[in-house]
Amino acid sequence: MKKSDVVQALFANKNQKATRRESGLAFAPTNIALCKYWGKRDTELNLPNTSSLSISLPDKGALTKLTFIDETQDKVVLNDKPLAADSAFVKRLVQFLDLFRNEENWKLNVNITMNIPVAAGLASSACGFASLVSALNDLFAWQLSTKELSILARLGSGSASRSLWMGFVEWHAGLQRDGMDSFAEPLPFTWPELKIGILPLSTKEKSISSREAMQRTVNTSLLYANWPKKVLQDTVIIKQALQVKNFSLLGGTAESNALTMHATMLASWPPVCYFLPETIAAMQQVWALRQEGLDLFFTQDAGPNLKLLYLSDIEKEVKKYFPSLETIKLFD
Repeated sequence: MKKSDVVQALFANKNQKATRRESGLAFAPTNIALCKYWGKRDTELNLPNTSSLSISLPDKGALTKLTFIDETQDKVVLNDKPLAADSAFVKRLVQFLDLFRNEENWKLNVNITMNIPVAAGLASSACGFASLVSALNDLFAWQLSTKELSILARLGSGSASRSLWMGFVEWHAGLQRDGMDSFAEPLPFTWPELKIGILPLSTKEKSISSREAMQRTVNTSLLYANWPKKVLQDTVIIKQALQVKNFSLLGGTAESNALTMHATMLASWPPVCYFLPETIAAMQQVWALRQEGLDLFFTQDAGPNLKLLYLSDIEKEVKKYFPSLETIKLFD
């Protein structure tokens, strides 16, 4: 099944050619997975092998504005910088837009503003495609449900399915071949005292994309066979921790999940390693502080940067040890 088949199925009983507006605008937050997504059962539709669970960062993400242009090709601007039509970023974006053109030949100016580094392990593709889908929904007045937008965003980037909501979000792996049961939805938990701090260790674009690293891990890592069982177990535990607000249980499970994911990568061939010396040093500092009684944990996505998890009552102490930490308030 192709991505275009999914789009056709979603619009089967809807008017895809609704009234066009002058412009479409949407913001989508980036999200940090506490229980990771790593590995696909269908690479075309971005259908995951396992479910995953994340927390959105309200003030971090992508704002996308779309306007029609009388040109022969789309134009893409990222953070006020026009991008070349033959760049990998633009090619991927245009291929996604092609899913919605049908026989029409409209072209767009796509203006994206991101306040996170691109391709550095901070889920830039997640918020990027989620904001793009939402802006298209605004531009064409499709009036799609958030569930439907989640499915469409997933076609661009798997983790984008989770960037349609604030707060805690679960992406259901689903079982159907067409992926119509693989979407995200918000979880009914809030935790005002919970904080995430972004520890910026590198803003450089990573040498191997998440997509390539993920497939290499699935294809070559002997450790990957145990990953689905680990995710299933961790998802249950994290939900329990959120229910009763057990921070040590939440933080320990999230940290263990991240380290297990990176272990599967290290066991791939050729090995996939996103650790920098600074990453290892920061991990060891967190472990040392926890040994001394500070309730502090970390998680790490497919990049060198760490995200620290802690409660607001120890924020001053955490900042003392990590002065470059950018703290995020998750709930008002």
